[in-house]
Amino acid sequence: MKRKIRFRDLHGIVLLDKPLELSSNAALQVVRKGIFRAEKGGHTGALDPLATGLLPLCFGEATKLAGMLLGSRKAYLAECRLGATTSTADLEGEIVQERPVPALTDEVIEASLAKLRGRITQVPPIYSAIKLDGEPLYVKARRGEAVDVPSREVEVYRLEVVSRTADSLTLYVECGSGTYVRSLAVDLGEDLGCGAHLTALRRLWVEPFREPAMVTVEQLQAALEQGDEALLPYLLPVSAALADLPAMHLDAGQSLAVSQGQQIPVDPALAGRHAVFADDGRLLALSETVGGKLCIVRGFNLSPDGKPSH
Repeated sequence: MKRKIRFRDLHGIVLLDKPLELSSNAALQVVRKGIFRAEKGGHTGALDPLATGLLPLCFGEATKLAGMLLGSRKAYLAECRLGATTSTADLEGEIVQERPVPALTDEVIEASLAKLRGRITQVPPIYSAIKLDGEPLYVKARRGEAVDVPSREVEVYRLEVVSRTADSLTLYVECGSGTYVRSLAVDLGEDLGCGAHLTALRRLWVEPFREPAMVTVEQLQAALEQGDEALLPYLLPVSAALADLPAMHLDAGQSLAVSQGQQIPVDPALAGRHAVFADDGRLLALSETVGGKLCIVRGFNLSPDGKPSH
């Protein structure tokens, strides 16, 4: 008889180094159910099974910030093979066209990369989780449906060659939400005249986790063998997701008002978003300050000092 999992009221963020050949949701469930036993959890932007690297996992109250992290700036290391395009734009698909790779100079490659920087229009891969008519595109593609994939505008902040050979490129990519690195590889290959597809992808960071101390599933499983307390160092406080925002510390009266969902007056010179902390150190809210009023964007129910509760 399968033993029932006893879930815990757990709040915080785990910076998982997602392993190869595991979907983001599968990785989340392994960590949430099998290791931390958190009642509630979510991830902040899917990585393909063939991709590795940073996948922030949000538990409990941290799930309220998952959408914000999903829209954050991200960085990747991408390996591309020139001379071949595939049905999925990566290694998983079948080769649909092969072309000779011309003798490429640094100047020619840079000219093609320059076209893919900034605010660009991109057609996502048909094998993607984007929904059309309420259904993921990859489901339609696996049925063999002909789908007109709608283009979208995305932001590419940096796109640079790290290393290259005669038929491969390793690229450093910094981009905004919704950008498909697979599509960047395809578009680059077409502009170079030889086609290309992605052979490896690693997510390096997601704002505000610019220098993440990632943890592997194996490390978490080893810690679990020592007991639940050994897992807590890998669980960042919810406030870590707001590290890039200015902090606002309230007195007892202000803290009570905000915890009850009330707007409070603040210095009119303050503007924008803040991480709001109570007088006892708890993270109370993500706020938006407008016209001398503190307005709550997200409220949190956490333990004192903003520490992960368990």
